[in-house]
Amino acid sequence: MIGRIIETEACVAEGAAWLRRAEPRFARALDLTGPLPLRRRPDGFAQLLSAIVSQQVSVASARAIWARLEAAGMVAPAPVLAASEEELRSLGLSRQKASYARALAGAGIDFDALRGAPTDEVISTLVAVKGIGIWTAEIYAMFSLGRADVFAPGDLALQEAVRLLFDLPERPRDKALRTMAEAWSPWRSVAARALWAYYHVAKQREGIA
Repeated sequence: MIGRIIETEACVAEGAAWLRRAEPRFARALDLTGPLPLRRRPDGFAQLLSAIVSQQVSVASARAIWARLEAAGMVAPAPVLAASEEELRSLGLSRQKASYARALAGAGIDFDALRGAPTDEVISTLVAVKGIGIWTAEIYAMFSLGRADVFAPGDLALQEAVRLLFDLPERPRDKALRTMAEAWSPWRSVAARALWAYYHVAKQREGIA
């Protein structure tokens, strides 16, 4: 099932209004956060390659590596497949990430077809590629494809935001949070936006950067 596609701020606002009615804690969070961002991103090979580049490095490092890849024309499948591991590593990729980049380039994903595929199929297609985990696949479905009813329960900021907002003794684990988020369907992607926004507000109040 594809469900709603989030295209504009009005779509996000509609989801936020639904969450306010469905769960009083979201109403409280949204009063603190104000309007939620759209956060739409492009889809396609380059977006997923960028996600691989960003894994376990600082934002500054990821940007620097990505700039070198762009300058070398290494942001499309054909040139990445044609490049040697040494060439990719010379641009800043680790040996592991170079292998992930080549795996993605050789996976033959039909990104146009993914736009019309059910969300479960999108995620299973992406996680079949070495180097792409469930979190990356869910974030891609959420922001690159605009799916309104996707959640990423493995995200630590979402876990912590739920702990704070729902006054839980500890962070819910992935499985427990996935179950909890079912109550926020069909707007789980907007619930995620609200929780990320609430996380930032809550941490600022605690004086934590």
